[in-house]
Amino acid sequence: MIKKSVLSVKNLNKTYSSKNSTIVKALNNLNLEVKEGEIFGLLGPNGAGKSTFINILAGTVIKTSGEVNVWGFSLDKNPRQVKASIGIVPQEVNFDPFFSPRQLLDLQAGLYGVKKKDRITEVILKLVSLEGQADSYARSLSGGMKRRLLVAKALVHQPPIVILDEPTAGVDVELRKKLWENIKSLNKEGVTIILTTHYLNEAEEMCDRIAILNKGNLVALDSTNNLINIIQNKFVKFLVNKKVAIKNGSLKSLEIIINEENQLSVSYEKSKLKIDELINFIKKQGIEIKDILTDDGDLEDVFVRLTKN
Repeated sequence: MIKKSVLSVKNLNKTYSSKNSTIVKALNNLNLEVKEGEIFGLLGPNGAGKSTFINILAGTVIKTSGEVNVWGFSLDKNPRQVKASIGIVPQEVNFDPFFSPRQLLDLQAGLYGVKKKDRITEVILKLVSLEGQADSYARSLSGGMKRRLLVAKALVHQPPIVILDEPTAGVDVELRKKLWENIKSLNKEGVTIILTTHYLNEAEEMCDRIAILNKGNLVALDSTNNLINIIQNKFVKFLVNKKVAIKNGSLKSLEIIINEENQLSVSYEKSKLKIDELINFIKKQGIEIKDILTDDGDLEDVFVRLTKN
């Protein structure tokens, strides 16, 4: 089944004038689509344009040119409907510490014009596991609870798209895991998630597709698996019982990293050499392979390759 586009961006540009009158391109002809129900990663180094893009969607930054459509609404013609279709979870904690979570969610719902009879405050509190702290002062919540409360605030108007801007920054491992459980649960309910994160292993685990920005330009947009497959080199470490008679080029694209009495470490291009060929080459010398450790590269390798210079 073909999933419909919930966010469409065409030739989006944002330029600023610097103090010396030079033009700075924060976004340069950005084109992308986000499909309904996916978890979409938006990655890039600092200054890549991620925050500018999110702020354009939020209506706090005015685009220079281009088209943005959210849930079928044009940002130019229907800005209010666009805002109503998106819930944004910011990086910074931004609520009154003397209100309780329940009060904060009711207040936020009121700001969005949600009638009292239509509010789902209790459902949201349960979803983010804050029902036990619903009437506590927000200032008394732990760091992880405050992060979950930010997620809850973004859900009060039941938006079909939720944007999470560095949601786990500064959160410890256990709380990060809990937060991601909440987000996966939200996604299973049909909510489309757009995620920015500096934790590349997090993006690799969570995201269906990933866009990588660098200096305002889209340098990659593909499924997570396809992006990882960009890295052609495979690294293999063999633990052996004696030194292997092998050298660079013994097999196609093979490069020797370490060759000692009890260890052989090599790299090669996955498209030119199969690991079975390498194993057979070693075994033909009467060498016992005690263990094999492999590394196919990960999203961090892709990210570094695509964003350097």
